[in-house]
This record gives sequence, structure tokens and C-alpha cells, in this order.
Amino acid sequence: MNDEEVAEDGARAADAESAAADTTPQAGSAEQAEIAALSAQVDSLKDELLRARAEMDNVRKRAERDVEAAHKYGQERFVHELIPVKDSIDLGLDAAEHATDIDSLRQGMELTAKAFADFFDKLAVSAIEPHGQPFDPEHHQAMTMEESAEHPPGTVIRVMQKGYKLNERLLRPALVVVAKTGGS
Repeated sequence: MNDEEVAEDGARAADAESAAADTTPQAGSAEQAEIAALSAQVDSLKDELLRARAEMDNVRKRAERDVEAAHKYGQERFVHELIPVKDSIDLGLDAAEHATDIDSLRQGMELTAKAFADFFDKLAVSAIEPHGQPFDPEHHQAMTMEESAEHPPGTVIRVMQKGYKLNERLLRPALVVVAKTGGS
């Protein structure tokens, strides 16, 4: 290699170093900017995650308080509606101590029964009164069977205790006596 070629190679090497030096700071700046942007994004996502966790914790605590309040005060409406019935019973008992007239006691009992009926209506509670209907094991509980010439077999001939439904859900089956054919 001659001096001219050596000088030319040196110049090329210097140009390459210069170009590399020029791109290295630019590449470094771009990488630094990307790292900074990603770091900011990570910080933002961490913040969002913490806020979401705090919000979920608040929702959970609020739900727990609501459930606790529902358990504690859920029967408030029920009790509020029942208080007049209790008052009526108390008045009837007080009147019974001093009453000489059975008719007035009966009227008091009828008013109390009406208060209960009104209360049940408000709650959508209905009585099951199956006298004369075919026995239905979904709503009736047979206590015994009796021979009957007047009723077909399988008919409810006596109700020993009324049944009740809340809306369409059975609360208590009616206790009944069911007819069977004579001589069986």
C-alpha cells in the first residue's frame, strides 16, 4: 500500500468514525426518548391500576354496607305494616278485661282479622282454601282420609288449617281431610 492509499483509508476511517459518532448520539437520544416514553406509560398504567383497585375496594365496601343495612333494616316495611295489627290485638285484650258484652269483643276480633287480611294483601300473601276442590299435593297436605258418599274420592272435604302463598310461592300447605269411597 502506498502513502496515498493509506491516507485515503485513514480518511475513510475518519469519515466512518465521524458518521458513527454522529449517529450514536442521535440513536442514543431516540432510545432515551423511547425509554422515557415507555417509562411514563408504565407509570400511567401503574397509576390507573392503583385507582382501579381503590375503586373496586370502595365498591366492595359499599356493597358490604348495603347488604348489612338490608339485613338490619330489610324487615322495616314488614314491621311497619304489622304494628297496627299488634295495636289492635293489644286494644282487644285490654277491652276483654273490662268487657261484659261478647258482641263488642267479637267486633274487635273481626277488626283485627281485617287488619291482618289487609296486611296480607299488601304483601301479596293469599290463603289456600281448598274445600271441595280435588286434592293437590303441591298445595295440600293430607292429614287423613274419610269415607264420603257426598264427595267424589280425592276431594278435599275439610280444611284443618289454611295454607298460604306469597305471590305464587307456597309458604305453607293447607292441612286437609280427603274423601275416599265408602267401604274401602
